Amino acid sequence: MEKSYVLIGCELGAENEIVEKLKKIDKIKDARVVYGDYDIVVEAETDTESQMDHLITKRIRQLSKVRSTMTLGVVS
Repeated sequence: MEKSYVLIGCELGAENEIVEKLKKIDKIKDARVVYGDYDIVVEAETDTESQMDHLITKRIRQLSKVRSTMTLGVVS
């Protein structure tokens, strides 16, 4: 099991729109708007590292209005 927290920077005012899209993606456990250097934090769990890579690179980063991401992989 792979678990990560993904910090997302997005276009101004797009936070809630992106969070709603994220919550519909399989393997995303939670998504919240936050204050600070990043706008959204996502909790994700996948079965394998390659699934996590696909989730981040092909699903999260491809969303409209997402500008940047930083992934924090959880060490078990």
